Amino acid sequence: RFSGTFVGNAESTSPPPAATSPPAVAAAALPAVPTIPVVPTIVGVPNTVAESVLNPNEVKPPASGTRKARVLYDYEAADSTELALLADEMITVYSLPGMDPDWLIGERGNQKGKVPVTYLELLS
Repeated sequence: RFSGTFVGNAESTSPPPAATSPPAVAAAALPAVPTIPVVPTIVGVPNTVAESVLNPNEVKPPASGTRKARVLYDYEAADSTELALLADEMITVYSLPGMDPDWLIGERGNQKGKVPVTYLELLS
């Protein structure tokens, strides 16, 4: 019990209005929850659509938007689409539309390939 006095309308004796509840809806009438389609992939098999669009050996650098970058750490290329890097070397980098933001295209002389952004210090 509460101690003290309750301040309210002491003259009102009518019960509170009855809460109206929505009518029961059958489970079958509810809309189905949309699902996201699952596209099977095979580990180790490249996505041929993405690879054909973003093959670094076949792309041309943009007219503007290339930058110089200093390589911070050695990096060994995992496959022929990547460019191996040596610490402290300077390369030219740029991005392509639709490309993973964690990677850039790097160029050193006539060599070209994807390089991880975390291995680079981008210069102006």
